[in-house]
Amino acid sequence: MTENVTTPAYLTTRELADLLRIKERKVYDLAASGDVPCVRVVGKLLFPRHEVDAWIAASRSGPGTDAPPPPILAGSHDPLLEWALRESGSGLAAFFDGSLDGLERFARREAAACALHLHEPDGGWNVATLSGRLPGEPVVLVEFARRRRGLVVAAGNPLRIEGIGDLGGRRVARRQPGAASQRLFEDQARAAGLDPDGLPGPLTPSRTEADVALAVLEGKADAAFGLAGVARQFGLGFVPLIEERYDLAVWRRSWFEPQFQRLLRFLGSEPFRVRAAESGGYGIAALGAVHYNAPVG
Repeated sequence: MTENVTTPAYLTTRELADLLRIKERKVYDLAASGDVPCVRVVGKLLFPRHEVDAWIAASRSGPGTDAPPPPILAGSHDPLLEWALRESGSGLAAFFDGSLDGLERFARREAAACALHLHEPDGGWNVATLSGRLPGEPVVLVEFARRRRGLVVAAGNPLRIEGIGDLGGRRVARRQPGAASQRLFEDQARAAGLDPDGLPGPLTPSRTEADVALAVLEGKADAAFGLAGVARQFGLGFVPLIEERYDLAVWRRSWFEPQFQRLLRFLGSEPFRVRAAESGGYGIAALGAVHYNAPVG
């Protein structure tokens, strides 16, 4: 719908009830369950008209429309995001098997959103890869957090590992091929003069950030390319190397679905900010910043 001078930017409960041809009590129920976009100002519920229009459009069915992607968040694993999905009661299911795997599932519309931390040749993160894989598609890329990544080592760093160049002959825990962290580690290993395929270590890949840390904790590996927050969680040592940007790619239609809206509200809450600070290694000052928004039309 096109706004004009007679269209208010925000609707009242009665105006929304009239628009939807439902009782006002039903509007309150929709707002309480998080099923309709709304804000509360001085105790009064208001409904942003442009978000309501998008919400209505996303609910359309019939000829010329496709079913929305299932409420699944695929892609790269992150412990803080995994915790937020549970604590928010979002209803989003998680399928974490790496950025590259997640991007393909997202492109096939098997997931409503995808977590990415793909380092690109220009030094950026995620934008060129996403826009190149889905040119012109209605997707948005928003920042979740900046994360400190480096080498997870035994507590006290008894082997005195100071960088990737010190890993020659050391046992290294690996991630699966679809994990962006594995691809980045291999690039950095080659830059340091090492053959990543020739490094000893567990043959079975670790599929999550927690799994690589556990490999070090249990003495199966001397080091792993992992997150500062996970090293802290397991009481392990950490050698910082880079700061990476961890983003969420979301289908525009899915953005307005109740599940994703519940997650977004929780990400703006005090409990989430406290958890991020306690976890260590996260920067959330730019959480929600839009890094890519595909042009419409």
